[in-house]
Amino acid sequence: MVVTATSAIEPILKGAWLKRGAHVNAVGSPRPTWRELDDEAMRSTVVVDSREAVLKESGEVILSNANIFAEVGEIFSGAKPARASETTVFKSVGIAAEDIAAAMLVYGRAVAQQQSGDLSSTTPLVSTLVARADEVIE
Repeated sequence: MVVTATSAIEPILKGAWLKRGAHVNAVGSPRPTWRELDDEAMRSTVVVDSREAVLKESGEVILSNANIFAEVGEIFSGAKPARASETTVFKSVGIAAEDIAAAMLVYGRAVAQQQSGDLSSTTPLVSTLVARADEVIE
């Protein structure tokens, strides 16, 4: 597994370096003219968080004219098969709604934990974050 999370303008990862069956999480270089992966890497099986978003924001996808196999949700739902034996690239540009949903899930669990009195695994940081979130929500 390879993770790229840079602000590279030119490719820093070459497809020739990847063994068959490797997986790349490419989460950096969020501009239509920037890219972390070269064309050869983008000829792998490409999965994205959102087709619409990567076609506007991802230099890897736009500049390489990559074939998008699936959105990650299609794989999670079983609509498309996972291709673990192939070289795969997950290109994510970040979806604000997903970030908010994840934050709400974590917040809800932390609040439930505090309300149940089970503070054994609650760290001071979590307590502080919950208190601050409560202030913002009010």
